[in-house]
Amino acid sequence: MNGIKIKGTGQCLPQRVVTNEDLARIVETNDEWITTRTGIQRRHHISGEETIAGLSAAAARQALENAGITADQIGACIVATLTPDTLVPSAACCLQRELGLPNDIPCFDLNAACTGFLYALHTMECLLNAAPRKFGLVVGAEHLSRITNWQDRGTCILFGDGAAAVVVECREGWPSIGAVLGSHGDDQLLRVPGVEQDERSLIYMEGTKVFKFAIEAAPWCMDRVLEKVGKTVDDVDFFVFHQANARIIDLVVRRYHIPPEKYYKNIQEYGNTSAASIPLVLSDLVRLGKVGSGSRVLIVGFGGGLTWGGAYVEFE
Repeated sequence: MNGIKIKGTGQCLPQRVVTNEDLARIVETNDEWITTRTGIQRRHHISGEETIAGLSAAAARQALENAGITADQIGACIVATLTPDTLVPSAACCLQRELGLPNDIPCFDLNAACTGFLYALHTMECLLNAAPRKFGLVVGAEHLSRITNWQDRGTCILFGDGAAAVVVECREGWPSIGAVLGSHGDDQLLRVPGVEQDERSLIYMEGTKVFKFAIEAAPWCMDRVLEKVGKTVDDVDFFVFHQANARIIDLVVRRYHIPPEKYYKNIQEYGNTSAASIPLVLSDLVRLGKVGSGSRVLIVGFGGGLTWGGAYVEFE
């Protein structure tokens, strides 16, 4: 199977910024408590007329422009999200209409919670191998503030909203991204009940157990991906982690002795944005000039489902 490379990135964040001090006015918490335990200082929340569709479209346009690709060249579109504006039409179908993507391509949403972008990236690699058009659009977008329990101080401090996108290209002879994906069905540690159920559709999470799962899943994914692509830690230019908790990232980088210049945290600015988290990091890295053409990144994600995944991706 031919592989894919990242050709362009983009992002769009809601205008409203919610600080730890803002949250301290509605639940029993404070800035020190939140920062010490999570690394989060602020996050963005959708308000007014902002929508997932609007944020996704803005991020996608930026990614297309940065890639030098026009909408009619796209061969598939996937939006990773668990919080679309509507279940039907999907966020991807709305994006197809808004951007004027071709009508004869697959456009669909994918829900694997915080690992959704990785699942979508691997799915896109498979789709483009069979598609006549060799460019794909992958978006991660979330409106988590809509399903946050604002009376639960253990979870309401964590989540932010936003969208980020990548344009990828599939070319003959390119190596596969070596994606390693997995899941273990668990509806207790981290769940969001469906619509029209007895429970409200709010995020429920057992934080301590999820933390333990994450610090085991991340190294496992890293080891499996490196083994699959025949690389070592030294072959990686940058490590991109799902931004769930700063302490998780710190533990992993210490375990692998990863130097500060080879990883990045933006959780302090955005919080946990679930499926948007990893593409937001990628977009920030490009914007800051930390990665570019030829850069090799190892991406690791984990989240509800439970799900986990990793991939080794190059920038074109």
